[in-house]
Amino acid sequence: MTRGVVVYAGVDYEAILRQAEQEADVILWDGGNNDLPFYKPDLHIVVADPHRAGHEMTYWPGAANFRMADVIVINKVDTADLRPISQIRDAAAAVNPGATIIEAASPIFVDDPAAIRGKRVLVIEDGPTLTHGEMKYGAGIVAARRFGAAEIIDPRPYTVGTITETFEKYPEIGTLLPAMGYGGEQVKDLEETIRRVPCDMVISATPIDLTRVAKIYHPVQRVRYELQVIGQPDLGEILKQKLG
Repeated sequence: MTRGVVVYAGVDYEAILRQAEQEADVILWDGGNNDLPFYKPDLHIVVADPHRAGHEMTYWPGAANFRMADVIVINKVDTADLRPISQIRDAAAAVNPGATIIEAASPIFVDDPAAIRGKRVLVIEDGPTLTHGEMKYGAGIVAARRFGAAEIIDPRPYTVGTITETFEKYPEIGTLLPAMGYGGEQVKDLEETIRRVPCDMVISATPIDLTRVAKIYHPVQRVRYELQVIGQPDLGEILKQKLG
């Protein structure tokens, strides 16, 4: 929405597709939580994360997408080690040798990097990424360290309600706060947890602007990141070849 694109959502995917076809030349279906495409795509693109190398072969339905993909984008090569990047390349060669492999980085941005330096910060990351996604950190931690935060505050002593339950279910989360907001009660518990944390600033690396759904009384720096293709081929070239 911040980019001015039209987003369709709903449960009748046939009706959604037919309406979108009347308004757009290219339709992008975004498979949340590694879902299988609900439509047969002209170009099937899958993003692989070298910070979670191995998941592309073992996690359903991501493993099926990895095998079906026309294009596999190995992202975050700027922050990952060579070994897991090579592991994903080897996996693609083994199960999907016809796929085009693209490498990309995810540079991060905040509105005021200088405001983070020397601050005691609470880092909030995407909920599913930290819970069943099993990531130990995300863009928020990268931003906190890169821009000189003095300390990352552990939120666990300050959690309430359903947020406490989330940490009990996923104790490996550690010193990050997952943005759990599935329903009004959980949003309120998230708000109260954030309010209790004695920090100078909140660094929010959630996909949406968290301040639009929750009241945050601390100063907030929102982390954004963009895909930056490295080398050739790139997505633009592939789209031109495929879509004309």
